[in-house]
Amino acid sequence: TDILNHLGEAACGTFTEFKNAVQQETSKDSARGAVHPLTQYVTNYMRFLSDYTGTLNQLLGDRSNGALISTEDTSLGSIGRSAEDKSPLSDQIVSLLQLLENNLDGKSKLYKDPALSYLFLMNNYHYIVKKVKDSEVRILLGDDWIRQHTGRLCQYHNGYQKAAWSKVLSYLTDEGIHIGGSFSSGVSRTVLKERFKSFNAAFEEIHKTQSGWIVSDSQLCTELRISIIEMLLPAYRAFFGRFHNHLDAEKHPERYLKYMPDDLEGYLNDLFEGTSGSMNRRRSFSTA
Repeated sequence: TDILNHLGEAACGTFTEFKNAVQQETSKDSARGAVHPLTQYVTNYMRFLSDYTGTLNQLLGDRSNGALISTEDTSLGSIGRSAEDKSPLSDQIVSLLQLLENNLDGKSKLYKDPALSYLFLMNNYHYIVKKVKDSEVRILLGDDWIRQHTGRLCQYHNGYQKAAWSKVLSYLTDEGIHIGGSFSSGVSRTVLKERFKSFNAAFEEIHKTQSGWIVSDSQLCTELRISIIEMLLPAYRAFFGRFHNHLDAEKHPERYLKYMPDDLEGYLNDLFEGTSGSMNRRRSFSTA
């Protein structure tokens, strides 16, 4: 019994040291929003622990505590966990994941671009949830934990879409285009030309920037691209359909009507490849 007590105290001490290391880890974020090495390290450690659930539960006993968890912690670590999901080891893993999430949230705030901040959080939370679902850790945390964190992923996805694409979509509205404000009246070609030019410039900037960002998980990358395509293409197709004929007679219509609606999908499929313009892997945009 004394030996088990000493081993249990040693195990608790090891957990405390590891949590402190996670809490104090301050390495810089990935410049392109990728999964942080800390996330990979903690999830691998967590999966390793789950292979010894029975032994660790016996050693930890009632020593497990949430001393490092703030009562004001807003993360979703322990929310929604039922009594049957709880055990000494599960409590330690929840505590560890909360500290990881807090660290990642802090790192996300270092990005100047809010869209990249959301992408970083999406990448890392998706990685964590996937590793939990594909291992014995799922049993320790329970399905409610997975549902809560999947909901968090959706929030980050929505935040990314709003931060990255709201400005582009704003150029595809009818506001200010019709002379006198009436849909039955004529169209201001000057406003319309500026609107197409602004859309083209904003879209090209996003393409240039976000082609260099990274979403390494193929499923997440595909889902993200599809969501962008489903959001942007119908809006652009409708706007292009309503107004392109007003510019067809211009001397250089290609300056404004640079992209056919179906062309955009190909460009959107370049996003999140982690390539830079200097690598010459990206498509070239048409020029006037």
